[in-house]
Amino acid sequence: MMSLYKSVARECSKHITNRYSTSFSLGIRMFDARLRSPIYSIYGFVRFADEIVDTFHDKDKAELLEEFKQDTYRAIDRKISLNPVLQAFQEVVHDYYIELDLIEAFLRSMEMDLDHSRYHQDLYEEYIYGSAEVVGLMCLRVFCEGDHVLYKSLRASACSLGAAFQKVNFLRDMKSDFDERERVYFPGVDFHGFCDEDKSAIECDIQKDFDHAYEGIKRLPKGARLGVYVAYVYYQNLLKKIAASNAETIIKKRLRVNDGRKIYLLVSSSLKNRLNMI
Repeated sequence: MMSLYKSVARECSKHITNRYSTSFSLGIRMFDARLRSPIYSIYGFVRFADEIVDTFHDKDKAELLEEFKQDTYRAIDRKISLNPVLQAFQEVVHDYYIELDLIEAFLRSMEMDLDHSRYHQDLYEEYIYGSAEVVGLMCLRVFCEGDHVLYKSLRASACSLGAAFQKVNFLRDMKSDFDERERVYFPGVDFHGFCDEDKSAIECDIQKDFDHAYEGIKRLPKGARLGVYVAYVYYQNLLKKIAASNAETIIKKRLRVNDGRKIYLLVSSSLKNRLNMI
């Protein structure tokens, strides 16, 4: 029956991913079958931690996050948890040699969301690393399947991709972050004074991250490459849509890539992969 429990726990994280993120769900389906479950498990873990600080406004978020953090460490130490999300995650931590310092950095960034609504440059970089880059590194551990040399060679590009995704999210979600949480992540940016010059500078910074990340995507193991490339292409298209809009639009509504466009990007990316054009 233990195998049944483990299977149910992994299915919970898959369900969480599918309900919360259509874009990442599409990308995960492009991985080799053996890689999908551990990536779902990583996403389930980071999604629930993020949910604590972003959604549970009528609860004691600090207390809930501290409990979640301690439960995470306990699950990793015991190699078992009655929380299905943590059960699935701790399996991946042990199976793929995910370093504890990556998990600590991620949880620290979640704590920062409780304490900060404005970010200076150093704090911003620390937050980006913990909230996004380390998630990319956790996934890279899965993709490399124990090849530590390959992992080390792809670390920097994985960090760049995680940073690019997060910064695009910050631009896309500027209105909700400010209206619902009074947060502005970009250093030196005033929400009410946000202008096209500010937006262009941020977009240039993101594109540099994407360009560096792409060099690593081309070197990923075959079983992971297409799935990561699909997510990369989707976010590049979202950035292009944001770049085509003015600053006033960004602070008034949340832009997205429609489902039809996502399917087109998926099909075209699959064709490029078959033709070895990635």
